[in-house]
This record gives sequence, C-alpha cells and structure tokens, in this order.
Amino acid sequence: MRSLIGAIVGAFCVATPALAETPAAIVEDVQGKVDGIAFMDYVAPGKIIKLGPKASITLSYLKSCQRETISEGVVLVGAEQSTVQLGEVKREKVPCDTNAAKLSEREANQSAATTFRTMRSDAKGTPSKLPTLYGTAPLVQAKSGSTLVIERTDGKEPTITVPLKNEVMVGGKFYDFAKAGKSLTPGGSYLAILGAKRYAFQVDASATSSPTPIVGRLLRLE
Repeated sequence: MRSLIGAIVGAFCVATPALAETPAAIVEDVQGKVDGIAFMDYVAPGKIIKLGPKASITLSYLKSCQRETISEGVVLVGAEQSTVQLGEVKREKVPCDTNAAKLSEREANQSAATTFRTMRSDAKGTPSKLPTLYGTAPLVQAKSGSTLVIERTDGKEPTITVPLKNEVMVGGKFYDFAKAGKSLTPGGSYLAILGAKRYAFQVDASATSSPTPIVGRLLRLE
C-alpha cells in the first residue's frame, strides 16, 4: 500500500505545475493522521495531502463553493475541486459568495460612505448586489492586534467593536462570531472597518444562526 501511495504521489508531482500562491480551499475539519495540514489552513492548487488509515479531511473551495469530505487516500488540491486516489470523497454545493470570501483592494481602500455607495451601484448607476454571507455569524480573517468594527448601514443596530487579541483568535488569524456568541441580522447590510480600510457586505435574508459551512460565512479582510 505504501509503495502504491508513493507511486500516486509521484505521478501527481509530475503532472502538477508549481504550486499557486492563491489559496483554493480552506480546511474545515481534520480527523486522524494528516501530515502537514491543520484546521483552518488554506491550501493552494497543486497541494498534495496524504490521509492515513481512518483519517479524513473536509475542504471548502473558495471559488466553486464545493465542500468535500475526503476519507483516506491521496488528495490533489485543484482550483475548484480535488482529485482523490485510493480514498472516498463526498461533495456538496453549499451557499457561498466568492466576493465575500475575498473583498478587493478597491473596496477595501475607499471611505465608508464611498464604499457603500459604490458597492450599491455599478458604473451606470444600476443597483448591484453586495458580497453576501450565508450565516449570521461571520468568520473574519484579520490581523491579530488590530480592532474590528462592524456597522449596520441600512438600519439601526448597535455597533460591534472587537479588539482582536491573540486569545480570541482561532488559529491566530480568524475571529469567529459564532464562537464569541455574536451574530448579525439576516438581510442586513454592513461595513467591516479595520483600521483605515472599509469592507461592504450583506447577510443573506435566509441566513440562520445554526452551524453553516465556513466558506459561506468567511470574510477575508487580510
């Protein structure tokens, strides 16, 4: 079995170009022996993951919104889904918005009022959809030591201010509203403020506080 796995890994290495820097997926769960991969890690296309006996991993793809639970075998991370040898994979399409998973620098560097106005309309003034979260408890990627402020922009709601201290961060780089017992309002529009940067987003009207896949509530602000 080890020689077979080695041969598969070798074939993957030959067939795969240099690893891309842009992450393709985030690791939602790890069970058993999985070397070099941890909960909440990002993985790039071309990454090879070897799963030990009875080991499993859950990957959520940022671009395709595919959520994969993979048991044993060898995994080659792709751009939108994995290739799996000697293992089993279960895939499901989950609600997510790639614009919420990584807001652009253009959005990030504008003032609060300008950001919200720009995101609400295109160059012709046509209303456009804000990046959308499908859970009421965002998972925010931001730098530890900064301060995160969340403001409601389409109604009255208490402003949420969170000092991002190391002890409240998951894996040193994520603040989880669900873990902190905080949530936003379904259908609401918001600004996430991080220092001089502003990020506009909204929460889907059907979003709930029940556990939802990470990729559907992920805001990558750093």
